[in-house]
Amino acid sequence: MVLPGKIIEEKVRLRVTIRGAVQGVGFRPFIYRLATGMGLAGWISNTLQGVSIEVEGTQKQLGVFLLGIGREKPPHAFIQSLESSFLDPAGYKDFTIHHSDASGAATVAVLPDIATCRDCLKEIFTPGERRYRYPFTNCTNCGPRFSIIEALPYDRPHTSMREFAMCPACRAEYDDPLDRRFHAQPIACPVCGPHLELWDREGSSMATHDNALYAAADVLRKGQIVAIKGLGGFQLLADARNHQTVQVLRERKHREEKPLALMYPSLEAAAQDCEIADLEARLLASPEAPIVLLHKIIGKSGIAPAVAPGNPYLGAMLPYTPLHHLLMAELGFPVVATSGNLSDEPICINEQQALERLGSIADLFLVHNRPIVRHVDDSIVRIVMGREMVLRRARGYAPLPIHLKNPLTALQAVGAHLKNTVALANGLDVVISQHIGDLETEPAYEAFRCVIDDLQRLYDVHPAAIACDAHPDYLSTRYAGRTGLPLVSVQHHLAHVLSCMAENELDGPVLGVSWDGTGYGLDGTIWGGEFLFVADEHVTRIAHLRPFPLPGGDKAVKEPRRTALGMLYTLYGNQIFQRDDLALLKAFSPRELATLHDMLAKGIHSPLTTSVGRLFDVVAAIIDLCQQIRFEGQAAMALEFALEGISTDEAYPLPLIISSPPAILDWSPLVEKVLYDVAQDVPVGMISVKFHNALSDAIIAVARYANTEKVALTGGCFQNKYLTECAVTRLQAAGFRPYWHQRVPPNDGGIALGQLVAASQRKVWSNVSGSTR
Repeated sequence: MVLPGKIIEEKVRLRVTIRGAVQGVGFRPFIYRLATGMGLAGWISNTLQGVSIEVEGTQKQLGVFLLGIGREKPPHAFIQSLESSFLDPAGYKDFTIHHSDASGAATVAVLPDIATCRDCLKEIFTPGERRYRYPFTNCTNCGPRFSIIEALPYDRPHTSMREFAMCPACRAEYDDPLDRRFHAQPIACPVCGPHLELWDREGSSMATHDNALYAAADVLRKGQIVAIKGLGGFQLLADARNHQTVQVLRERKHREEKPLALMYPSLEAAAQDCEIADLEARLLASPEAPIVLLHKIIGKSGIAPAVAPGNPYLGAMLPYTPLHHLLMAELGFPVVATSGNLSDEPICINEQQALERLGSIADLFLVHNRPIVRHVDDSIVRIVMGREMVLRRARGYAPLPIHLKNPLTALQAVGAHLKNTVALANGLDVVISQHIGDLETEPAYEAFRCVIDDLQRLYDVHPAAIACDAHPDYLSTRYAGRTGLPLVSVQHHLAHVLSCMAENELDGPVLGVSWDGTGYGLDGTIWGGEFLFVADEHVTRIAHLRPFPLPGGDKAVKEPRRTALGMLYTLYGNQIFQRDDLALLKAFSPRELATLHDMLAKGIHSPLTTSVGRLFDVVAAIIDLCQQIRFEGQAAMALEFALEGISTDEAYPLPLIISSPPAILDWSPLVEKVLYDVAQDVPVGMISVKFHNALSDAIIAVARYANTEKVALTGGCFQNKYLTECAVTRLQAAGFRPYWHQRVPPNDGGIALGQLVAASQRKVWSNVSGSTR
């Protein structure tokens, strides 16, 4: 007799569908151990959507099983959704791992490449271990993922490791549910896996296996440059202590002054040259293992000045593959580890590319025979307001999806012209590609096209429309127009704002502060100092920087002295050419000044801009900090670095003029004060601080004018640590709620996300035309 209310503990079947990052992280072995440890029968299988599980037991047991999935999942797994239902039992006798199910649409999250775990690291440095000194050691917790996968689901036949048949020992590990290499798809060992070779510039092998690594280390010690085939492409390595070697690398690579990244043997070695806070140390040693911008220890660094000239920061990373760990342990000193490419080209991913494109740079090539499916650069991160801010999103981060609050239809976004990434939307997830770079060369444009095709094929998404920048001459825009898909043109600065809003899961109304160097304006001018009020269905250009001319157009972008002259001509007219006390005028020849005078007087090839990025250039040129640049953002970086060690709340005036919409931030009082301070020999650091503070105060003034609580800070200008932290702190003190980027870059690398959101919302613009006051 059964008493009322008593639960009969009969067996039932639980069906579970999990979506998220659950392939390539040891999820199936984890479920196997969880189920068998509880005495449950059933099965698990990879699918194109994630994993499917069926398991039988009492309802109480299955409840504990479900809780265990969330509480005990592998460290690199994340669950986006878990759907479960109870069914009649099927009579399973044991728990098994089924072959992958390749039916349905591909929605599973593809994992990024993961830095070497502690267990694998211990193996490669322990004599007697089977994988002692083996540079391709990995397990379910680490190793290549995105750089080797060719199709979903994530199984060895769908990766570039399919060429390597497992030896009996690796097969035993792969098939053992209690082994950490159970179903580790890139599993390999010295018997059956990839191996190293050292090549000369002709592609002839000079050494193999461990001898190749020892020989590469030896030539690095001697001051030569080695191209090494890493995880997602080639890197160029050189002794970072050797000033002459670094200079040779710069000359051969045509990279005059832009900072070069470093790789240190250990965290302790990096701490000899850099100040490392706890959060920075965690990032360096994290599974993502990005390049982290670290402050130099003043007067103590042993790094060659040519690595980062005039820069108080070093871009440092730690070894993240067994190959890097072994090489750096052998060297014991830091090396330059910069992308294996020519300037404005994508990194090389195979030996033939490397020989052709890097043969004039590298002395030798340390290569291996594991194919790289797609290029994946090193990511770059800095700490801002106690949080990580990704400046270049690639290895370790891409292609993890950005999860949205509201679903999108299948859409493709092609990003911007500089720092290009593309993005693909399907439902609640947006996949942002790895960093592609500036679309300035044919190889870069080819890489751009390949990445688009690659993502669509990998995720089996057929976009219904394509979103692009409003600039008609961008290569990405022209590509979008040739696809034949319905085209959605998105204004550059709106895309920035919507990207920041999407990352922070914000609904309107929001005041978007979108500051950068260049963006095509809807009124035909060059925007870049924009305040956009974003509501549910509308976007209003509520304020912007007062326009000024750029004599020479694109040439002025590379010559801050031109931009400054354009602004000063607007302020003083012909009289400015008589100011022989100004350093920026002395930077021109008389002939150049005559040409520029004609340009400005007649309005020839002098487009108007509202760019805050160009305002940084103006101030840098007036105080003679930077008259011409060798890389994008150099003048703005010099201004940021100049204020180090100076603390003041003083600010230059940058008044908000409110008469007819949009309101105008008038830079003329600021420029006049800067000129006065220069004449009074005020230190450039003090001028820089007062300039940055003025920008922060201007944001607060517009936020009050907009009368909205939420303020989103976006665009390349907010890569500036001082500007972002000053603006955030002052906004919070004034009662506003500021938001900024974290996992999506604030620069044009985050544009594609905003383009997708804009394409799905189709907001109506108002106050498009700016004032020319």
